[in-house]
Amino acid sequence: MKAAVFTGPHRPVEIMADHPEPTAADGLVLEVTACGVCRSDLHVLDGEFGAEAPMILGHEVTGVDAELGPVMVYAPWGCRSCRHCDDGDEMICGSATEAGLFTDGGYAERMWVPDRRYLAPLDGLDPVASAPLACGGLTAYRAVLHTVARLRALGSRGRAVVIGAGGLGQYAIRYLRLLTDAHVTALDLSPEKQATALAVGAHAAAGQLDTAGSGDVVIDFIAADATLATAATIVGKQGVVVAVGLAGGRIPFGFGAVPHEAAFLSSVWGRRDQLDELLDLARREPSIVAEVEVLPLDRVAEAHQRLRDGDLRGRIVIDCASGATRDAATTL
Repeated sequence: MKAAVFTGPHRPVEIMADHPEPTAADGLVLEVTACGVCRSDLHVLDGEFGAEAPMILGHEVTGVDAELGPVMVYAPWGCRSCRHCDDGDEMICGSATEAGLFTDGGYAERMWVPDRRYLAPLDGLDPVASAPLACGGLTAYRAVLHTVARLRALGSRGRAVVIGAGGLGQYAIRYLRLLTDAHVTALDLSPEKQATALAVGAHAAAGQLDTAGSGDVVIDFIAADATLATAATIVGKQGVVVAVGLAGGRIPFGFGAVPHEAAFLSSVWGRRDQLDELLDLARREPSIVAEVEVLPLDRVAEAHQRLRDGDLRGRIVIDCASGATRDAATTL
């Protein structure tokens, strides 16, 4: 089968036309329809995650299952025997492995999945356009859910600031507008992303880190030193700061170092049941499923370079399907 393979750090992904087929032993084989391109792919390629090569990349996967039909893959697979897994938090299981980041993923015609519990039926959602919901959409959804109680308590008085108006930030803006009555400000240095943030629902957009105003909630999709420092400065007392980005920033924390009783937390991917919630929300609110640019499987390396260069407006999705799989995926 054809697959896009990570062959080692600081090397472009390699397209293999005759990669060995996965087998259904201790699991099942999914016919892949599409796979979203995510910045986490670049962290793997740059050796930042410590993934072992060779490995098939891709973790925003949709496909066709023999029993369930068109599905989306939930990619964080836990040990299923620890406290976190018992509570449904497999994405923070100490023994979790993520498809496409640490084990073979979905930039291929077929993919191994350990159990159907990790397959979420699409039930009418477009399998190509919805693919980025599997990670980008779900990660932003969980981050917003950490703040919803605070913002709903404030009603229309609530103020939310989203730092980083890229793909995940744009999802967060949509969710905040749908799930709360808060005033939403996007903070991004790019004028183009500011404009996009306004187009997807932000009430305001700012370009300087010190011009966003105050916020009861700040969600930081960059999480560098500078953006976390900004978040700590603009969040109000008893506010919430959620760090989502992987820039590795740090800030001082302690009594007097941040506003009184402000909560600071990180947010990781999302729960399996939250993926079902998100897909239900997308069916009710089609605007969540944004337009995507579709490229064939043999252009994954080009997609990664464009992501590095910022040469895209929304999300890129890789078409991985054979003709038969594509027909099955669109027969809804």
